[in-house]
Amino acid sequence: MPNTTLTDVSSRPDPRPAVLLLHGLCANPLEMMPLARALRDAGYVVEAPALDGYGVVPPVAGAPAADKPVRRAVPPFEQWVEMAAAHFDALAAKHARVAVGGLSMGAVLALALALKRPAAALMLLSTSLHFDGWNVSPWRRLLPLAYVPPLRQWLAFRETPPYGIKNERLREWVAQAMNASHVSAAGADRLPAASLYQASRMIRLVRRRLHEIDAPAVVLHASEDDVSGPRSVLELQRHLATTPEVHWFHHSYHMLTLDNERGAVTQAARQFLQRMVPVEALSESLSPLTTTEDLRHEQHA
Repeated sequence: MPNTTLTDVSSRPDPRPAVLLLHGLCANPLEMMPLARALRDAGYVVEAPALDGYGVVPPVAGAPAADKPVRRAVPPFEQWVEMAAAHFDALAAKHARVAVGGLSMGAVLALALALKRPAAALMLLSTSLHFDGWNVSPWRRLLPLAYVPPLRQWLAFRETPPYGIKNERLREWVAQAMNASHVSAAGADRLPAASLYQASRMIRLVRRRLHEIDAPAVVLHASEDDVSGPRSVLELQRHLATTPEVHWFHHSYHMLTLDNERGAVTQAARQFLQRMVPVEALSESLSPLTTTEDLRHEQHA
């Protein structure tokens, strides 16, 4: 019987599928943690990285409350895609199948990544192909003016209630966190014009090339999304090469992974992934959903 060395064992590919989760613009991985936990409980290897220059790093634990979050210089969006691709490649080196998911601008980043890498499946939450939700100011029509150099280097736009959160208690906690440290699980309190400019460039690229993306996809969106209305979903349905599975949620706003229906959201995403990228031996005891979470939602083909 041949000897099996430690090197032989460590070089074997991990049979479990991997999932790369991408947070939103000027946000951080905290907003992806409920979904990440649910997928890990289902047997997936999950990574939810922080991307420099795309997200905002919360203050270090124990730092003075008045400290502002760490903001990096905003690079071209192509570097955001390169950073995401590096994480994808690291997972693909160990796992045969890698699925990608994202929230808000993270969903757009997931689509941009799918143009460069063979994603096994896509989970698109609150996809922001258009900023046309009910809480977006009419002044958004003037946003292109903020993109003119050098204005975009110093202009920033303050986030306003409800911060993508319909749950009033959670919204109050988010507001307190933003007042104390300028960043919360729902993102930073300000969006620099430079970040929005690069996001707009990435959106234009993705919208123009949606027809090239043929990975199976699930689209999860709130009917009352305060940032991105139904138009983004319709565009995905019409232009993705493979018609996505769509779930509508009626008791949440933009931050689906944190709001009232987070249990139903994670359940829908997990069930989709289990069908498209199954784990060979699923755990019999999946993460339980609390009875206080609303599991009702609307599914469309």
